[in-house]
Amino acid sequence: MGLLRVRRRGAYGVSGGLDEPEDRLRRFATIWSRAVFPVTATSSTRPEFEAQLLPLARRLSDALKARAFDADEGKAVGAALVGVHCTDPEALSRSLDCVEAYLVLYCGGDGDQEDLRARSARLQHAMAAGYAQALRARTLAEQEAISAAALKAQGVVAQALHATEARFRAVFEGAAIGIGIADLDGNILQVNGALLRMFGISGQTMQTRNVLDWTHPEDAPQTWKLYEELVRGEREHYHLEKAFYRPDGTVLWTNLTVSLLRDADGTPQYQLALMEDTTERRLLNLRLRYEATHDALTGLPNRTFFFERLEKALAAGEGQRFGLCYLDLDGFKTVNDSLGHAAGDRLLVEVADRLQSCATRPGEMVARLGGDEFVALTTGPDTERQVDELASRIMNALLAPISVDGRELTVRGSIGVVEGPAGERSAAEVLRSADITMYRAKSAGGNRFELADPEADARAITRHGLTTALPTALDRGEFFIEYQPLVHLGDGSVRGAEALVRWLHPQHGILGPDRFIPLAEHTGLIVPLGRWVLEQSVRQARAWRERYHDGGPLRINVNLSPCQLTHPGLVQDTVDILERAGVQPDALCLEVTESALIGADDALLKPLRRLAEMGVDIALDDFGTGYSNLANLRRLPVSVLKLDRSFTQSMQRFPADPVDLKIVEGIVSLAHSLDLAVTVEGVETGAQAEQLRILGCDTAQGWYYARPGPPDRLHELALVDATG
Repeated sequence: MGLLRVRRRGAYGVSGGLDEPEDRLRRFATIWSRAVFPVTATSSTRPEFEAQLLPLARRLSDALKARAFDADEGKAVGAALVGVHCTDPEALSRSLDCVEAYLVLYCGGDGDQEDLRARSARLQHAMAAGYAQALRARTLAEQEAISAAALKAQGVVAQALHATEARFRAVFEGAAIGIGIADLDGNILQVNGALLRMFGISGQTMQTRNVLDWTHPEDAPQTWKLYEELVRGEREHYHLEKAFYRPDGTVLWTNLTVSLLRDADGTPQYQLALMEDTTERRLLNLRLRYEATHDALTGLPNRTFFFERLEKALAAGEGQRFGLCYLDLDGFKTVNDSLGHAAGDRLLVEVADRLQSCATRPGEMVARLGGDEFVALTTGPDTERQVDELASRIMNALLAPISVDGRELTVRGSIGVVEGPAGERSAAEVLRSADITMYRAKSAGGNRFELADPEADARAITRHGLTTALPTALDRGEFFIEYQPLVHLGDGSVRGAEALVRWLHPQHGILGPDRFIPLAEHTGLIVPLGRWVLEQSVRQARAWRERYHDGGPLRINVNLSPCQLTHPGLVQDTVDILERAGVQPDALCLEVTESALIGADDALLKPLRRLAEMGVDIALDDFGTGYSNLANLRRLPVSVLKLDRSFTQSMQRFPADPVDLKIVEGIVSLAHSLDLAVTVEGVETGAQAEQLRILGCDTAQGWYYARPGPPDRLHELALVDATG
């Protein structure tokens, strides 16, 4: 291939004188014919041979640039090479070298070079497969013809003076495949030149050998059983793949067909062997198999090979177990981003070497699934202990820093461990459990391994299912809103309600916000979902105002997530929704959690200030759960403090803890001094409500008044209050 690539640059290079695609195609065919012609058994001249390759070059060019890749085109070209007498294995090797070096250069045009080279590589694999299939078909055809001729010539072997001996001798000596004749005791009587060349020995030496001497460790179990049946006359022929040792110690692989020759009376006389040398083809197949089942970067088994081994382990008999370690490197993306992908690749190679050294027991293997993900598998009856030891060995192997480009890099990993009996789960289920467990280890801080937990797996699978269903749930109208009233502690009147979104899931039923709001925030769906909740709630506020006239409009409280708080369209969306509904800003209160505003800078507070200036109330929700400085309340654009339910829980005991009462009293006093109203959550008893009223709290909500429910229930409560 080196000789071919030396000519890659020059007058016909990228910047050379070939302007037209047809000229480039003909140049590619010329290079191809010059490389392959010396090893082709053809009577054509080199220009005539080039003309035969030109349509094949055009098929490769069209396949390279086609919209959809078609491997059959590559197979057809490989088969066509056999048709133009390129049957020497060197012809295939040189053809693949030409395609690799020149196809994209001369036929790729202005396409994506990386994609074109990937296609070129796939075309090479297809050519090799098509070539092998065509060569085998051609050889089998020759074999059948020679076998027929040999059988026809049985009389020549039995009767030395038969008139057709000359014709048999011509076929026997001129055949391209090896032919040998032995008696029924296995003594070799005659062989042709092709067979002698295959074994690399002389005819005299060959005739001292016996068929029974040619055993090989890789003989198929039925090989010699078939042989015995044939020499006893119980079968006429058999066909199989067999290996032979040559005198120099190398191995000859053949397609072997052995037939029984009978005399004129039908009595078995001789055995006739036809041998096709398949050594090169076998090596090519082994190479292709290796490339298909091993990772090109690290040399480890790839995902395909690993799944084969895992499925075999899971199909083992009773009493067998398996253990699997699923490893993902912590922070590997940082290496690629900071040092480049080449450095990342060198790091992966070193990690692969260390992992390979950890698989020391029989039945253990390490594979690379892709990226920075590796798996280690152990099998046997005692994997409960072995898999823990394997995970520990892997963690210890990653302790020492790895030197890359003069830098000492610390490598850490998170491992999910799955262990269990064979036969209970599929390979996909095992790998999914390991993947979930690995991410659980990563979420716990990484640099550790975790054991699989079926309950945790079920939660993760459910969470994933909810995450997947979220985007379409809003379009399908699966969300609805319940309202919990806000009651004035002084006179017991209903002053408004908090809007609480629910999800009516088709399989899981009604889900509260704690089940899906974090998922919506993670996926970004919280912004359109929050906008929908705000729009529906404001419309409901207008409906209440129209139905409940006494005492002014009811206020609607809507929760605002941290993601919505930073969304640039928050203010404009709120203004548009209020205007379309015809509702005044003072009928809306946006609740923001204390944790979202801890340490908030002016940029984060700016949209809240604009909304507050318009007349929208801002409530600081879950107050008391964070660590905000009370003095910072002065700089926040809030008008309401909502005390967390933890303050009301201590008041369920009688008498209430005096320290808790003092804390609540102090917060209420501070809030009122800052002109802030105080709302308390989680009120469940009349005693709690009375105590909070005495402490000076303004409004409250909780099951004592009403659970969250449909909007009509709030209207009924408001009517009861109005008619008191």
